[in-house]
Amino acid sequence: MSTTIDIDRGPETATAASGEARRGGRWIDHWEPESPAFWETTGRKIARKNLFLSVFAEHIGFSVWVLWTIVVINLGNVGIKLSLPQQFWLTAVPNLVGSMLRLPYTFAVPRFGGRRWTAISAALLLIPTVLLAVVVPSGWLLHQSAGAQFWLLLACAATAGFGGGNFSSSMANISFFYPERRKGTALGINAAGGNLGVAVAQLVVPLVIIVGVPAAAVKLPTHPVHLAYAGLMWVPLIVAAALGAWLYMDSLTQARTDTSSYVAAIRNGQTWIMSILYIGTFGSFIGYSFAMPLVIRNTFPEFLGRHPFVATYLAGLGFLGALIGSVARPVGGWLSDRAGGAKVTLASFLGMGVLTLVAISGVRNHAFGLFFGSYMAIFLLTGIGNGSTYRMIPSIFAALGQAEAEEKGVDPGETLVEFKRRAAAVIGIAGAIGAFGGFLIQVVLREASLTVAALMKAAQTPVQKAAIAEAHADWSIPALWVFLTAYVVFASMTWFFYMRKSFAVDRVPSLAHASI
Repeated sequence: MSTTIDIDRGPETATAASGEARRGGRWIDHWEPESPAFWETTGRKIARKNLFLSVFAEHIGFSVWVLWTIVVINLGNVGIKLSLPQQFWLTAVPNLVGSMLRLPYTFAVPRFGGRRWTAISAALLLIPTVLLAVVVPSGWLLHQSAGAQFWLLLACAATAGFGGGNFSSSMANISFFYPERRKGTALGINAAGGNLGVAVAQLVVPLVIIVGVPAAAVKLPTHPVHLAYAGLMWVPLIVAAALGAWLYMDSLTQARTDTSSYVAAIRNGQTWIMSILYIGTFGSFIGYSFAMPLVIRNTFPEFLGRHPFVATYLAGLGFLGALIGSVARPVGGWLSDRAGGAKVTLASFLGMGVLTLVAISGVRNHAFGLFFGSYMAIFLLTGIGNGSTYRMIPSIFAALGQAEAEEKGVDPGETLVEFKRRAAAVIGIAGAIGAFGGFLIQVVLREASLTVAALMKAAQTPVQKAAIAEAHADWSIPALWVFLTAYVVFASMTWFFYMRKSFAVDRVPSLAHASI
């Protein structure tokens, strides 16, 4: 026996013989958010409840996703020594797995329903947290060979990718609950709540793993840590997120996207343009969130040598960037609702390019403050760009749906629902490809670090290693030039496809008049 919610008639119990009973769960059949009367009397309350529960589950997912950014820089404290390229692999692989999972996670929403899949995806987070608590701190791991240690750690780190998949399913699901005029803000809040998980993990986990360690010991280059706590602390929250979704969330019948919607989205060129732009915004946010602690530690050794507590609590510095980027995301949606997403996206890319030049200057002049300040500003723009690009997607497909209805003379309501489904599919596709951009950032940084890693391996003494680290502190500059070039390309694409009116009129007539 299951409960089906029809807004017109209220909750009713379906019979076991009905199709509604067979599908199970809390389903809503009538959902009309574009109707002001429906929205004010019924829709707003239900949408907000589902948004809150979605944000909570997604927040925990992001926290688990970035756990290895803290674990990696503390492995030396438990006796595990890895090269810098190996450390980049331990942060890059969760990023890669998370991006790969985003597409099937989006398909899971229409297959299982938003409520059921939110509960399932939250429960899956128990796997990486329990593995981290059991495997990494174990004495057994220390007795393995260096190669075996690395591969075991890599396998454990890969499971953290479960946390990265949650984003696409959550965004696709919430996009159906809100009317077009409120989508930018709603999607911005949902995404920001998830993105904040990065900041919270990088702020709280470094403190939790030194609980009970004397303050004097924490300031030493090598000190005791409790890495098991980094996994165990999330278990109660994961259980709460899964139960909250299962007991209180709803699923929308119209959100049961069929395969044809994804096929139509894949065939539409707008899908791939927006996916590439999302590489530049979200890919930058998540890539820098994963990589920044390692980059700072290996770029400014002299600064960290003068500030031992900062060196110990390095992930806490990453927290600031993730916090700024997360809070800025709904601002990007809000600005896009008023000024247009294309304008906001273009401004974000141009600003990120200029600030990358400033960061290059900071590295060359060994000016930690200049480098760090420029990257905090870059995080701000990644957040704004995240909100603006995701706001563009429903706007684009709403305009395309309206144009198709006018051209074919069909019912606008049914056509717009179909194009909402395509927009939800694009959100999942763009989310997956954008997250892959974060992996690419870490691969570029890893390649830039190989020369220094080879020199460090040949060094015979700690003094020689310190001298090499200081002499090659500018190792990241080639990677920064790659990022700068990419921002120029992204800005050019934004202008060419969405702000050059002649192109829009010729290729996609409806977009010329849409608020994109």
